[in-house]
Amino acid sequence: MKSREIQLKSRPDGQPTPDNFSLVEVDIPEIKDGELLIENSWMSVDPYMRGRMVDRKSYVPPFQIGEALSGGAIGEVIQSKNDTFKVGDQVLHMGGWREKFVSNGEMVNTITPNPLPIQTFLGTMGMPGMTAYAGLLRIGEPKEGDTVFVSAASGAVGSVVCQIAKAKGCRVVGSVGSDEKANWLLNEVGIDGVVNYKKTKNLQKEIAQHCPKGIDVYFENVGGAHFEAALNLLNPFGRVAMCGMIDRYNDTKPVPGPSNLVQIVGKSLKVQGFIVSNHYDMQPEFIADMSKWIGEGKIKWQETVYEGIEKAPNAFLALFSGENFGKMLVKIK
Repeated sequence: MKSREIQLKSRPDGQPTPDNFSLVEVDIPEIKDGELLIENSWMSVDPYMRGRMVDRKSYVPPFQIGEALSGGAIGEVIQSKNDTFKVGDQVLHMGGWREKFVSNGEMVNTITPNPLPIQTFLGTMGMPGMTAYAGLLRIGEPKEGDTVFVSAASGAVGSVVCQIAKAKGCRVVGSVGSDEKANWLLNEVGIDGVVNYKKTKNLQKEIAQHCPKGIDVYFENVGGAHFEAALNLLNPFGRVAMCGMIDRYNDTKPVPGPSNLVQIVGKSLKVQGFIVSNHYDMQPEFIADMSKWIGEGKIKWQETVYEGIEKAPNAFLALFSGENFGKMLVKIK
């Protein structure tokens, strides 16, 4: 049996390019006792994967040159010699970037049948949604009436942050890179203000216009000018949930940090980075709350879908130019 997979051909220097990836056909071995064969239908590409392309010690091991990349995916069990899984099971796992693969069952979870589209478990009901939930509620600690500012507010994480904050009774302002995204957040999601950072001449001034009482919670996905502007606008005892800084992921040399970090001291700010895997004790609450909010129509989402395993690198690269609207996915089958 044959399968195609995307391997890391070389480590990017700065912005990744298609030349850093290769599409390879491989042989799938016969499964042994305790193993199962999974055929993938959907896979996720996420900004954190850029860090795994660098050969350095981190919270997750780096990708290896000449080997398939990995990431969140959903597939169907098509062969099984593992008592936990049967043929036909839909499963969530970390064996993305390939059409088929053999697993020993570790880090593979069966998806319970439900009315949601199955790919939702790679987005709103999956890791991005859990990231939004844990980061906002545990790190950001929003209170009713607070002003919450979210960068990359129409993305897979940011859009969920916006809607959870609204469900908690907050004023919500987001930053996006297109009028289409801004209109969706305002008219469909119902947040209170949006800044198109690609069109504004003064980012801080425009954010301030939408946050007349300052910012109480900043959910950081971007870094750079967004972080500097937010530091100036945060209220005393404000909280910053540092989820990501995509503006810095492709830097080839150190970039001077914000000139106003002293604001952290003077305003008694809490600035805390977090990794979602450290907060999975919240998963039962996350599933219960998200299911309730979705049932009440309080949570909406968008998806950007590329089709075919060969398009996975293009989907990944598009994350860094802001081409994704909501969750970026690759439909494999």
